[in-house]
Amino acid sequence: MDFSSVQFIFVFLPLTLLVYYLMPRVCRNGVLAVFSLLFFALAGYRSAAVVLGAAFINWLGGLLLGYAEHKKPLLALLVGCNIALLAGLKYASLLVETLDDVLGLTLPPVSAVLPVGISFYLFTAIGYCVDIAEGKAKPIKSPARFFVFLAFFGHALSGPIVRWEQQSAQLPCCSEGRRVDVDRFCGGIKRFVLGLSKKVLLADQLALICAKVTSVSAATLPAPILLLGYTAYMLQLYYEFSGYADMAVGLGHFFGITLPESFDDPYCACSVTDFWHKWNMTLSDWFRDYVYIPLGGSRKGEGRACLNLLVVFALTGFWHGAAWKYLAFGAMHGVILCAERLGLRQLVQKLPGALQHLYTLALLWLTFLLYGAPGMREALAALRGVLTWQKGAPGYAWQAFADTKLLMIFVSALLLCGPLPSLLPRRKKAVRDQSVPSIPSMAVLLVLLFLCIMRVSVGTYNEFLYIRF
Repeated sequence: MDFSSVQFIFVFLPLTLLVYYLMPRVCRNGVLAVFSLLFFALAGYRSAAVVLGAAFINWLGGLLLGYAEHKKPLLALLVGCNIALLAGLKYASLLVETLDDVLGLTLPPVSAVLPVGISFYLFTAIGYCVDIAEGKAKPIKSPARFFVFLAFFGHALSGPIVRWEQQSAQLPCCSEGRRVDVDRFCGGIKRFVLGLSKKVLLADQLALICAKVTSVSAATLPAPILLLGYTAYMLQLYYEFSGYADMAVGLGHFFGITLPESFDDPYCACSVTDFWHKWNMTLSDWFRDYVYIPLGGSRKGEGRACLNLLVVFALTGFWHGAAWKYLAFGAMHGVILCAERLGLRQLVQKLPGALQHLYTLALLWLTFLLYGAPGMREALAALRGVLTWQKGAPGYAWQAFADTKLLMIFVSALLLCGPLPSLLPRRKKAVRDQSVPSIPSMAVLLVLLFLCIMRVSVGTYNEFLYIRF
């Protein structure tokens, strides 16, 4: 179930809020646990079973870690179980396809259950077990409390990745420390509506442009259309991911839970290193703390630091998806960060600010082209077409890929993720402020909510007609 669906906005969320606030405080963790499990169950009972099983293993494992004298063997077992579960569910199909292609086998296809958000909560579970083993956290005794920490539906779909040290004070056994006043609830509404607007009014519309461009062979399209399509994809990724992150933060406010921020205007970065300090920050922090530093970080010389970066970003690429192009995407970013670490960043910093920004966006566009293309061949063909500024086959016009409305949305999306944040430094504080919005702000939020509801309602109605008739 998507946060932007009619079922979530009009049924699931209001019902959860109603039951949560009608129940005594001592029962509220249980309410959130039940509704979070229901959230997964609505995507399929097998998915819910996977989430419940993973939660039980890590809850019990955390308790045992707290009492174990020799923690490393048990920690290795728990981390191995989580990685094996993630690999089996997310990457088994890729492994079978690769073996078929390389060895000429005809293995039966794998159709594993892939619960929504599995990468996020399994990474959360690994971090929790490591923190207990290192003495940074104490085990959670209450299973309901642990399940809310691990799989609260607000961050189950698309993160952020949470840490127990951040969440422990917000998840007391009786929820007494989780009070919600009018200001905080209104702040939650504001963040949720803004995130919903990013997803529905921008990301979903930009996806239409990208889908049309990638449905045609890149070798036949004019360079301007290729540039439009893959820039739209780059924007779509940002607005979709950051929209979900905003909605997650807003949902947390409804229940008195403060979730960490995941995005900080990443397309305003002046280097690729700076970009990863602003893009999906909880994921970057997780890889830094649980992979990069344990591998040695930068403590063993520049050569070892670069090797560690390459490992981290190869894993980061695979984390994003079960396809070899994602590994290539991560590897490219690893190479770029190594180059910046070895001196490229210092050279770039000598350039004017606008050129630093242009350098960053150009490299990001090249790597996101690989991320968004249907395959490696199409990515290389699109790259060749843009670099040679190919004319393409006759008969392809702008109107076939983006009408006037979509072009206006495209331009608005460009302005909102780059120039406007730079020109309006107070905007970020206003967005994150937890207070009752002013009347003009309320009017803007109501208009945005109305437009989002109209958009998702029309989509749901069209799906109903397709299924019914």
